[in-house]
Amino acid sequence: METKANKMPRVDMPCQPAAVRRGNFDEVALGYTPEMAIQEASRCLQCKKPLCITGCPVEVPIREFIGHVVQNNLEGAYRVIKTTNSLPAVCGRVCPQEHQCEGKCILGKKGQPVAIGRLERFVADTHIAATACEQITGTTACAVPLQGRKVACIGSGPSSLTCAGVCAAAGLKVDVYEALHEPGGVLIYGIPAFRLPKSVVSTEINGLRGAGVTFHLNSVGGRTVAVADLMQEYAAVFIGVGAGLPIFLGIPGENLVGVFSANEYLTRINLGRAYDFPQQDTPAYPGRHVTVFGAGNVAMDAARTALRMGAESVHVVYRRTRAEMPARREEVEHAEEEGVQFAMLSAPVCFNGNEEAKLCSVTLQKMELGEPDNSGRRRPIPVPDAVYDMPTDLAIVALGTRSNPILLEATPDLRLNARGYIEVNEETGETSMPNVFAGGDIVTGAATVILAMGAGRRAGREIVKRFAN
Repeated sequence: METKANKMPRVDMPCQPAAVRRGNFDEVALGYTPEMAIQEASRCLQCKKPLCITGCPVEVPIREFIGHVVQNNLEGAYRVIKTTNSLPAVCGRVCPQEHQCEGKCILGKKGQPVAIGRLERFVADTHIAATACEQITGTTACAVPLQGRKVACIGSGPSSLTCAGVCAAAGLKVDVYEALHEPGGVLIYGIPAFRLPKSVVSTEINGLRGAGVTFHLNSVGGRTVAVADLMQEYAAVFIGVGAGLPIFLGIPGENLVGVFSANEYLTRINLGRAYDFPQQDTPAYPGRHVTVFGAGNVAMDAARTALRMGAESVHVVYRRTRAEMPARREEVEHAEEEGVQFAMLSAPVCFNGNEEAKLCSVTLQKMELGEPDNSGRRRPIPVPDAVYDMPTDLAIVALGTRSNPILLEATPDLRLNARGYIEVNEETGETSMPNVFAGGDIVTGAATVILAMGAGRRAGREIVKRFAN
């Protein structure tokens, strides 16, 4: 059916010019103006059976909040979003909407879907919650604190923050235990400020603090805090420690000076504020010619960060083609605009160092695509006698992560699956230990922020059902 909305072009998001933004850590996307937001929201068909909500892991009432935006009722839109989404300003920036809510939008079948993520960001950024309660619950009413009912969350990434928000909104006292010196998990140490400003994360966390959530920093799950000990004091424990153990290539020369995991490199820049050295204490390893291995969002973050840290050239090396890259299309386009180069159909063979054991080049094997493998993508196959060297003095390995064993080894009663992640009841998030819940990457392996939030929400609702009624 042809409608006026079908024919209206999608409203582009204003961005910093590529030549300017590659020299700073300010946010790349500048956000919609009110006029832009209303124009984009007006494209929504207000479907009787909206499919977009089926693509959202936290089931935001998308049709309803967009309807409020059309009427310029941002307070109403914000309250609708907050009924299911604890971190809308974060989700509007980092969720892969093109594969989730926007991927289900009817308009996308013949044209461009409604920019749901951009509208969610606009509402969250524009609406200033009058109270801490409103920031958590979307209403001005605070829950009555329930005496003696306490919940502990281990880790302070998106799954734990969401679980904490759901429980706090119901009146449960929540303590969050974070291993690092600043809360936020991957939102702080992993995602660069040019994609997710730290002030946005701080606002969400301060809202939790205002609602009574207490953060205990420098508290390592499995070392300084143990699940068994917490269960002596708390009605329920939620484990949201992520999967932060990096996966390496396993090739010769990986121990040379100048080879880093993306985890370490991004943590130094983001959490350690190395981009502001020497004003901040953390230095970053200098790289003139940087090579990044991997093609996901983390690889794009590392490559774009290296440019901003002064690299003369940055190459992303990937053994398949652009069509198979798992990174968000927008992130790839932004990287390319900023000057990141792509070495497709190439795989590393070994790292080469000088007499001081410092990285000076990487040997790459040219590849071609064969038949599909278990992932559904065509399998890369080496091209005979097609090997070449690429000069590089800083290599960043961004091949994903696996479960960190510290908390798992200290909690033998937790049942793990064959991949080494925590087994949970998919409907409630409960583990093999009664009233111990888990969610996020420690359950699924490396995934998205919104999927982790969905897990935190499910567990939080189950905890509230058991202990807040």
